[in-house]
Amino acid sequence: MFSRLLVSLVVVAVALADRQASVGLRSQRSTAYGTRHPPAYHAPHHPRHPHPQPSYGEHPEPACAANTTKPWCLEDAEYPLYEIKHAAEYHYEKLLSLYADVADLNTELSVERPKTLDEETYLCPSATAYVRPLRAVNKEGKWRVVVNNVDVHYETLTQTARVEECLTAGDACPLVPECYESSCLQKSIYHRFLVYDAYDQYFPFAVEIFKLPASCACLLGAYTIDH
Repeated sequence: MFSRLLVSLVVVAVALADRQASVGLRSQRSTAYGTRHPPAYHAPHHPRHPHPQPSYGEHPEPACAANTTKPWCLEDAEYPLYEIKHAAEYHYEKLLSLYADVADLNTELSVERPKTLDEETYLCPSATAYVRPLRAVNKEGKWRVVVNNVDVHYETLTQTARVEECLTAGDACPLVPECYESSCLQKSIYHRFLVYDAYDQYFPFAVEIFKLPASCACLLGAYTIDH
């Protein structure tokens, strides 16, 4: 009886010793490696770099403007003929509708200079010309590329405008008596041109309005007869 009790106590003591040893080992492992936690998720950091915004619609003054005092260029060494032809062939049907609208403007309704003074007399001298501008300044003061002399699908797209400029704008009308206050006045007209806009990536053609010299008038001031 006593022997059995002694054996039982020995078994219990061994079991307790094993348990304490196991707990101590786990504690050492926790201390050595630290408590395990699920990895934390951090969103990737992307530094912000401002992207340059595309500058659509910028139309700098062309180089041909340095060679003329007029708001148009009849010659242009930088005229984008190849780019216009390529875009015109790609958008031919839509472009043709715009061009037909502009082409309906009849530039032949001009005034030919009289050959004799008996036919008609002009109070102010002026110069008349028919121009096909390659670039021109629109009514907003922006330079635009005008579609002119461009061959597309066996058709040549041209745009002609009649201009008349005063030769002595601001001076007294030469055929008006000096007793009248008078001055030569440049008059203008608004004309539509089909233009090419390289900054428009969807349809680079449009019809815009341009202010052109149209005639030279004589402006008379107030006149009072003294008795």
